[in-house]
Amino acid sequence: MNKWSLAVLSAAILLWSGYGVEFSFREFLDIGKTIDFLQTQWWPPDFTNAKYALEASVITLQIAVMGTFLGLIFALPLSFLGAWNTAPARWVYTTTRWILNFFRSVPEIVFGLLLVPTFGLGPFPAVLAIALHNIGVLGKLISELIEASDEGPQEAVRSVGAKRVLITTYGILPQIIPNILSNYFYRLEVGIRASLILGFIGGGGIGSMLFVDFKIANYQMVATEVIFIMVLVMIVDFTGAWIRKKVI
Repeated sequence: MNKWSLAVLSAAILLWSGYGVEFSFREFLDIGKTIDFLQTQWWPPDFTNAKYALEASVITLQIAVMGTFLGLIFALPLSFLGAWNTAPARWVYTTTRWILNFFRSVPEIVFGLLLVPTFGLGPFPAVLAIALHNIGVLGKLISELIEASDEGPQEAVRSVGAKRVLITTYGILPQIIPNILSNYFYRLEVGIRASLILGFIGGGGIGSMLFVDFKIANYQMVATEVIFIMVLVMIVDFTGAWIRKKVI
């Protein structure tokens, strides 16, 4: 397929998708209604319950940190089994890939709905839901880092008679640790947003506050909660950048 055929195919897919979702540039002319709604209903933010929003934000951060960390702990060994150059056998590689695909394809909210009847309402099922989904996402990302790792350091370790574990420890891990950290902090940001959705089903944190305030049309308080969420994401972003600089 030449580049022109690819361009035509891409344009056709875009037009097909736009038609399916009833996309229209004319609809953008009504964006002023949303701006008026924000100005009249959301502004100014209501900080009277800022203390509770701060406490809920801390819980949201804790959910995201624990969920993402647990996902990384389980994803790391699975990623080596799901990489073609480190898997001990073809069937292990294929089976692990299927497992990672399963965890990645199920959204956090579905895991949350499955876990709430067992563990009840609160942050714990939200942590597990984020962890399960991250096993699939981080497992795939790290396995691709392993497959793309430089063979030079691995050959150097192998040449002194080292076994598979030492080749992995000294020949692969030092290469990919900075990228693992990058992926971890990116997934941590995603985990914050996922915990908001899980709050809608009783997962706790600031997501539960958002759900209640939206339901009672307390939009000024919603604006305050959105500000706290933005601050959370910025803190995670700057912290991740600082740690990556220290490691690299």
